[in-house]
Amino acid sequence: MLPGSAFDGEGFLRDMQAWTPAVAEQVAAAEGLTLTPAHWEVITLLRQYYRQFDSSPAMRPLVKWVRIHLGEDCGRSVYLLSLFPGSPAKLASKIAGLPKPDNCL
Repeated sequence: MLPGSAFDGEGFLRDMQAWTPAVAEQVAAAEGLTLTPAHWEVITLLRQYYRQFDSSPAMRPLVKWVRIHLGEDCGRSVYLLSLFPGSPAKLASKIAGLPKPDNCL
């Protein structure tokens, strides 16, 4: 479990190298979420996206990326909202230990 100082004022991890699945569980719990295998699929894809493009995706690129890798049913905004309420790109990036997407408030 990481101390509160490991996170910025919005709850994003300051050092991406400190991320572990346990940290993801800690962040998710702070957001009121319990991670399921469906959450982990998206988190894994987000981390792959970051490795490939060196940025956290905004919502449209995230939907497209998920559609490419998980199919039409999962590659929809409604699906991502069901897993990560509010702002899926922002919340999923936070749980995945990635920086906040550039265009997220």
